[in-house]
This record gives sequence, structure tokens and C-alpha cells, in this order.
Amino acid sequence: MIELAKISEIPDILKLTNACRIHMESNGIFQWTMEYPSEKQFKKDIGRKELYLLKKDTTCIGCIVLSVFMDSEYKTVAWLTETRKNLYIHRLAVHPSYQGQGNARQLMDFAEKYAQTNHFTSIRLDTFSQNKRNQHFYEQRGYQKLEDIYFPNQSEHPFHCYELPL
Repeated sequence: MIELAKISEIPDILKLTNACRIHMESNGIFQWTMEYPSEKQFKKDIGRKELYLLKKDTTCIGCIVLSVFMDSEYKTVAWLTETRKNLYIHRLAVHPSYQGQGNARQLMDFAEKYAQTNHFTSIRLDTFSQNKRNQHFYEQRGYQKLEDIYFPNQSEHPFHCYELPL
């Protein structure tokens, strides 16, 4: 079941994303830090009604942010579609114990259906250049790799921008 997150679920969300960070680091992927994603960011996502949780029974096993707001880092990217009504995906995570079971696919299916139902012109996102698994995942779904952006507080390595016109 996928539903909007509640403030009371932030401790579970932070446990989920911390488990993902540790798992990525064990695979040599230093995409997330102790500071990102943060409680403050998740509170903002919840306040905007943009953070969705994937639950198995009552356990939070995944999350995704569906936002209408473009991060400033995205402004210089030569996107495929006009910047008007675009959906931005952030902080997609599936607990390591539940990876490889189609849960990320379920979250992305939800996001793409949401975008189509709400008449967005495209879906935009970024993924870490050192995370080949994520790149393959998005490319298999038809997302087109565009330019790189940088988040210097997270990594010296770039993040690849992707877009799926709808």
C-alpha cells in the first residue's frame, strides 16, 4: 500500500533511509550522508504533501517524494520538455531487506501513474553517477539521461539528470 506520510512516521522514515545509506556505503556508493536526507527535509516534504510511503502491513519499507518544485541545481539543465508542469522525484528508497522484490518498481509505477493522471508534461529526477544500478533502473523505464549536476555537500561526484516526457 502506498500512502502519504505523516509526521509521526518520521522516525521510521529516518531508519529506512539510514539503512539504505549504510547498505549503499557497503557497496562503495557514497550517495547519502549522515546529514542527507534529513528530518528537516522530510518534515518539509510532509508539509507539502509530497512524501509517500510504501508499507507492507504496517512496516514502512519504501518512500518516494513527488514534487512540483524545481531545485535550483536543475535550472541550468537543458531538459527535453518545457519547464511548466513537471513532476520531480526525490529520495526514492527501499529498505535493503526489501530490495530486489519489485518495490522500487511499484513506487515508480505509482509516480508515473500520478504524473499521467495529473497531466504533467514530464517526470524529472537525478541519480548518483556512481550508482550504476539506479541508472540502469531508470533507463530501463525509458528515462533519458541528460546533463550532470553537483551537490557538493553530498559528494564530489556528479549526479545524472534524467527525464521521461509524458
